[in-house]
Amino acid sequence: MNPFSTKGLAIVPAVVFALAGWTDDASAHCDTLDGPVVKEAKAALEKGDVTPILKWVKKESEDEIRAAFKKTVAVRGKGGEVKDVADTWFLETLVRIHRAGEGAPFTGIKPAGTKIPHAVEAADKALDGGVPIDKVAKHVSEMVSDGIKKRFAKTAEKKKLVADSVAAGREYVEAYVDYIHFVEGIALKAEGGHHH
Repeated sequence: MNPFSTKGLAIVPAVVFALAGWTDDASAHCDTLDGPVVKEAKAALEKGDVTPILKWVKKESEDEIRAAFKKTVAVRGKGGEVKDVADTWFLETLVRIHRAGEGAPFTGIKPAGTKIPHAVEAADKALDGGVPIDKVAKHVSEMVSDGIKKRFAKTAEKKKLVADSVAAGREYVEAYVDYIHFVEGIALKAEGGHHH
């Protein structure tokens, strides 16, 4: 797959955010109170139907989610604090299992309004027709391009001084590793080598 085609660019945002040190934030889109997993889970609990949320977990985890949903629905009728505790337990269980399916750690459900990268928000809006996907792809492409150019320039500058001292050599290696890992991460993601 050409990573610079519109189709290829669709997978780049997660790489950009992960390589920029935003791994938790990018992945956290699914573990916020106003994220898609929790929103759908709350609606499913109100309707008493687990089916719409099963898509958020791998097939091998479906039975665990069904069982947790059944337990939660059974105690929700008591209302008040019991309902709140049961709902919270279920939401945390669902998000934890969803994250495990992505190969990501679960660090709790983040509050509504938790800041997520703009490109991730735009990618979600594109699915609802709110933002043209070409605009998202262009924005992410520019982020990737800027990231590569910035790291290249820094590494090239440090390379000129590599023989001056061990400290200068180490600065070059640090810049080199950042540059190569950034490019490598994008290439691996484009080739399907990493999880969401």
